[in-house]
Amino acid sequence: MVNRKILFIAQHRLNRSPSQRFRFEQYLSLFEANGYDCELSFLIDQEDDKVFYSKGNIDKKALIVAKSFKKRQRDASKADSYDIIFVQREAFMTGTTIFERKFAKSKAKLVFDFDDSIWLSNVSDANKALNFLKNAQKTAKIISVSDHIIAGNGYLANYARTYNENVSIIPTTIDTELYKAIKGKNDAEVVTIGWSGSITTIQHFNHAVTVLKRLKQKYGDRIRISVIGDGNYRHDELDIKGKVWSAATEIEDLCDMDIGLMPLPDDEWAKGKCGLKGLQYMALEIPTLMSPVGVNTEIINSGENGYLPQNEDQWFDMLSELIENKDIRERVGKAGRKTVEDKFSVKSNGEKYLSLFEALIES
Repeated sequence: MVNRKILFIAQHRLNRSPSQRFRFEQYLSLFEANGYDCELSFLIDQEDDKVFYSKGNIDKKALIVAKSFKKRQRDASKADSYDIIFVQREAFMTGTTIFERKFAKSKAKLVFDFDDSIWLSNVSDANKALNFLKNAQKTAKIISVSDHIIAGNGYLANYARTYNENVSIIPTTIDTELYKAIKGKNDAEVVTIGWSGSITTIQHFNHAVTVLKRLKQKYGDRIRISVIGDGNYRHDELDIKGKVWSAATEIEDLCDMDIGLMPLPDDEWAKGKCGLKGLQYMALEIPTLMSPVGVNTEIINSGENGYLPQNEDQWFDMLSELIENKDIRERVGKAGRKTVEDKFSVKSNGEKYLSLFEALIES
């Protein structure tokens, strides 16, 4: 039997983007084992990455965009040779949908996957000068020409169904064979409260700063606060020096936490989030507090497998309880791990992808 072929269209190289890593990259070996030849076509290599996501360098960024356009033209020219073309978030970094429309006209089935409210304007500080190249209507247009849409949660799925009825929900998931707690790592008397994210999401951590100041006043040196993902972040009053994210040490760094935070604003962008940060903590048996926004309320049953504080006083009280009681931290952490295993793991969701791909090809 000849293997089926899938072309994955994405912005970044392997193991660079959380969205890619936790949406499709961790399933590639499963797809290969089930008769699919998988190929990734990405636009921004490691060298270009340093330029594209830094401030300035408009001329160099224009060259990267031009090079990327040629690469996507090559992808479009061979689209008929694939059974499925899987576009993650977008095929190209500007507002055009020319490539998705070309893929849709090919013999391949076009699958569109997204895990954020990407129809809303959200441009990094480094590229605000290029915001005019974006197109708020792009996501709707891609959805309308796709054969099938995979949404990361119900909020995103409802948006997609406005433009296409062929929508499935597959949550962002964790490879629980890889994400395992490091036993004995947190036996110190000092309790570490941690946040993990990126330079673009550090603004969300700032929603927790006020309550963390209150906790620092109450507990002093009994607690420490860590920030992973923005190496330039500093907060002298809380004695925080941000740590750069590293794929090589990600799990070990997360396991330094005794308690994990995922604060979010209650806005349209946050409602589209798929709870990745919280799921990472939970998979590692780290008791987790998440703002009760969007899918977070489906992941957490507050007080059992995590917490959903609704205001500053609840954040303070729930964190205080966890700081003061190691047994509760352990109980909640283990319940969180089980939730991930049962509902938000690669193992519990892999068959959804395989069944969907098979049905599409046979249709």
